[in-house]
Amino acid sequence: MKRREFVLKSSLLSTSILFPMSISSCQNNPSETKFGIQLYSIRDEMNKDPKDALAKIASFGYKYVEGYEGDLGLFWGMTNIEFKEYLDQLGLKMIASHCGDTNNLESFKIKCDQAAQIGVEYLICPWAEGERSINGFQTIANTFNQCGQIAKENGLRFAYHNHDYSFKKIDGVFLQDILMNGTDPNLVDFEMDIYWVIAAGEDPIAWFDKHPGRFKYCHVKDYMSLPENKFESCTLGTGSIDYPSILSYGVSKGLVNLIVEQEAYTGTTQFDSAKDNFNYMSSLKI
Repeated sequence: MKRREFVLKSSLLSTSILFPMSISSCQNNPSETKFGIQLYSIRDEMNKDPKDALAKIASFGYKYVEGYEGDLGLFWGMTNIEFKEYLDQLGLKMIASHCGDTNNLESFKIKCDQAAQIGVEYLICPWAEGERSINGFQTIANTFNQCGQIAKENGLRFAYHNHDYSFKKIDGVFLQDILMNGTDPNLVDFEMDIYWVIAAGEDPIAWFDKHPGRFKYCHVKDYMSLPENKFESCTLGTGSIDYPSILSYGVSKGLVNLIVEQEAYTGTTQFDSAKDNFNYMSSLKI
């Protein structure tokens, strides 16, 4: 059995109890765990016409979006206020956004101020810039603490989104552990990309147990095995990850917001996958 397939199966066996969870795409009950979509999932459409793409997402039923920083910036060529006004017209809310260049603290301060003005809750680093070594990640952790302090001063939260590289060991130590142990929980949270944890051969449930309360957000995208030990993301429900079990367990360990993301589109389009992923998340009974 391949390592990743073993992780997929064993993570389910380790969850002997399913914890009840209510997820919502709506804004009328802030106490519920919410789900939204990472706009990178429709990146080609956003680059063509961001207003039309956002309107399409709203028509599928999404109420929450997580942004990212592309060539047009965090607010897609609009001011932060113009962007919020347009989202309001559509019944959408940007609850979080990935943002680049978190090593530039002066630039990060400006982004925090702009995001706070329109009610964004989190700014998230999508990629750890620095040397992939123990010392390198200790330096990154220190930078994250500074970002977290800046975010806190602006009424926001700061988090880090993983790929597979931080769930691999360097000199016997997980780089992810260096970040989680080296950051202040009062300042820094984490967004677990469950797909990339599994791609690294790790068990997301074990990591929820290892660092309870630290993973506040997660990315939800399915895993499709390909020939020659390759893999890619796919529409939810068509891959091999048992999200009802994993998400339910994650919520019991502190998960709050679940963000749909898809990076590959074999046999489908970005809009069609976004719609199908909304329907999948809406149908979960866990």
